[in-house]
Amino acid sequence: MTAGFLAPILGGVIWTLALSAAALAVGMVLGALLCAMRVSGGAVLAALAAMLILIFRAVPPIVWLFLIYFGLGAGWLQIGAFEAAALGLGLITAANLAEIFRGALKAIHVGQWEAAQTLGLPQVSRLCDVIVPQMLRITLPSIVSYAIGLIKDTAIASTIGVPEIAFQASNVSQATFRGLESFAFAGLLYIGLSIPIAMASRRIDLRLRSKVAR
Repeated sequence: MTAGFLAPILGGVIWTLALSAAALAVGMVLGALLCAMRVSGGAVLAALAAMLILIFRAVPPIVWLFLIYFGLGAGWLQIGAFEAAALGLGLITAANLAEIFRGALKAIHVGQWEAAQTLGLPQVSRLCDVIVPQMLRITLPSIVSYAIGLIKDTAIASTIGVPEIAFQASNVSQATFRGLESFAFAGLLYIGLSIPIAMASRRIDLRLRSKVAR
């Protein structure tokens, strides 16, 4: 297969990375909000957050994309394929990250909260200077693992026309009747995107652990 046919698949990398980053950003913000609701101490907020997390995780990703793009986007809202995919994947990401964040909060010893309070630190300073750095170290492996999975999940967005790697590979396959080469190259691109992220995560994790050790 010539470079002219492989180039469109390679061009899908930008869309894949952009969609992954957008979905992860949506998930981080909403996930932090859902986590805060669950640990707020209020029964109503905790129950609402638990229900939303269950709904976001129970519905398959492709159904979310269809609901948003063909449902809301068909008459309720003017929403493009990329935005619909980012929102749909972002909702699922939020549900999973909320549980990751909540688990990290439980893993932090209560003495850390008490020590920060004893020092008289303001609430914001307690969170930003004491709790969040520890949460980052605890959640980093899980977040990176999910991010790598999210890169692969972006292939679902091809079903609503987002021109990411899988979408481009499908087009090239139909144009050339060489599906094996097209999708094999797409698979190599997914692997190529995942490895650097995993390696960077490892280095950051070691650096964070070394700071804690000191």
